[in-house]
Amino acid sequence: MEEVVENNIQQVQYNDDNIITLEGLEHVRRRPGMYIGKLGDGAYADDGIYVLLKEVFDNSVDEFRMGSGSSIDVQIKDGLVSVRDYGRGIPLGKMIDAVSIMNTGGKYDSKAFKKSVGLNGVGTKAVNALSSAFTVQSFREGQVKRAEFSAGKLTSESELQATKEPNGTLVEFVPDTQIFGNYKYREEYIETMLRNYAYLNTGLVINYNDKKFISKNGLLDLLNENITSESLYPIIHLKGEDIEIAFTHSDQYGEEYYSFVNGQHTSQGGTHQSAFREAIARTIKEYYNKNMELADIRNGIIAAVAISVEEPVFESQTKIKLGSKDIGPNGPSVSKFIGDFIKKELDNYLHKNTETSDILLRKIQDSEKERKAIAGVTKMARERAKKANLHNRKLRDCRAHFSDPKGDLREKSCMFITEGDSASGSITKSRDVNYQAVFSLRGKPLNCYGLTKKVVYENEEFNLLQAALNIEDGLEGLRYNKVIIATDADDDGMHIRLLLLTFFLQFFPDLIKKGHVYILQTPLFRVRNKKETRYCYTDEERQLAIKELGTNPEITRFKGLGEISPDEFKNFIDDKIRLDPVTLTKGDSVTNLLEFYMGKNTPERQTFIIDNLVIEEDVA
Repeated sequence: MEEVVENNIQQVQYNDDNIITLEGLEHVRRRPGMYIGKLGDGAYADDGIYVLLKEVFDNSVDEFRMGSGSSIDVQIKDGLVSVRDYGRGIPLGKMIDAVSIMNTGGKYDSKAFKKSVGLNGVGTKAVNALSSAFTVQSFREGQVKRAEFSAGKLTSESELQATKEPNGTLVEFVPDTQIFGNYKYREEYIETMLRNYAYLNTGLVINYNDKKFISKNGLLDLLNENITSESLYPIIHLKGEDIEIAFTHSDQYGEEYYSFVNGQHTSQGGTHQSAFREAIARTIKEYYNKNMELADIRNGIIAAVAISVEEPVFESQTKIKLGSKDIGPNGPSVSKFIGDFIKKELDNYLHKNTETSDILLRKIQDSEKERKAIAGVTKMARERAKKANLHNRKLRDCRAHFSDPKGDLREKSCMFITEGDSASGSITKSRDVNYQAVFSLRGKPLNCYGLTKKVVYENEEFNLLQAALNIEDGLEGLRYNKVIIATDADDDGMHIRLLLLTFFLQFFPDLIKKGHVYILQTPLFRVRNKKETRYCYTDEERQLAIKELGTNPEITRFKGLGEISPDEFKNFIDDKIRLDPVTLTKGDSVTNLLEFYMGKNTPERQTFIIDNLVIEEDVA
């Protein structure tokens, strides 16, 4: 390619040879992020390998939602994913086109798929393109057709053959290691995904390896499975045509929502979740006919909403935020549809269940009293946060929020919370300023267990941290997709980590429940000789490195983040960053967790520490 220099600026010639046409599914392989959001190796629930499974599974769910087939079989073993449904099967003459040619599919026909989950003509093709092996079989009316692909290219196909198999489709694929690296499917993420499908499709039987998922009570079952704090009154569960809601209140702070469209978990909400929040608070306020703040009504709510929409519009390829304003081409707005249903059904429910309405009223009044008690402190705290020159004093922000019109960087954005000048300095010098921010703590945070939310505004560290994350009014304004606690791997570091987790669990539990909080893992050891350097995160890795690098390698034990030079630190917070997600499950009661780890039960906690003590070897 010819290069010319003009006005001291190197320019590259642009001619006919630069125009490239990508054949088949090659564009998907070159730009996978456009189709599945992100790659990853399976360490996180939103990694690409789970999106591949979801795209195939969505098609099977659509068959069930259209009244065909009552069960779906899923198997995952040694990287091979198999999904078999018992729906109508892909029309045999178009089967190969349906899984290999972009913008080809039955979901353009609203009669065949009226309220579908899967994407119009994209999902399965993306799976095909990003798999080293992809096989599809369609069974229809006693005939079967089979086709095999590799990296999106057809390698073999069979003629139509007779079969006794019931109607349906079988898709098998192996995610390509050239795209996803050394990936691994994690059981907990798959099971959570499949459980949600079961909750949203009452009566559907999902067989996964040796487990079965089925729900009789829909969103009622979902809330019972996910609630980690005691509800104040029985869950209110209401169903109508194309809509289902369930909610209760607890003594936890904040709001917790699970929202779905056409069976798809919209983890970032959207128009339906916003409409639900508004309608639920407005209906309750009108029922009591009192001058209530909507924030007081929603404080402590744990809720789920699911609606069905014709031709839904999502704000991203991975369908995690609904953008549709209307239920369908000829239907009402999403806001009116949800608002009318809640106004009628919830108002009737509260009139019929006065014991529940009395408990709910007391909860709202308690929230109002606390809000008024700290009103003055809150106002001053907000002003302090504005005047604190947050971006220079505590927070070294990233560019994702200022120059990212498409939202790609905001999806990657993260904030490291660290303590001490040396540690924050190392991360600040090593980070990618496009999407990585750093918040510096000054000393150990306050143990806020048992305190009211007033402390969030009175304590400078908590006040500024809340402002930096922009979560005072809920997660809808959250500025970073990942909140990463980065502390030293010593006693003080562990204590700071525990204090921060206490803060989030006490006042913003939904931040953890929605999968936004992580622990940064940095290497404990560096083992090197004259030819090679290895960073080891465990003692087992250290021993293996010593064995493989030969005699007398140099071994360094990193006792603090500040001991790792910025040049080295870059290796630990790049695309290969190791993060441990902080999660809560059904058996984790937030109240019990905080009481055990941060309460006054010192003897019980001391016994636990002794029983679980690990003695570290001297590696000097």
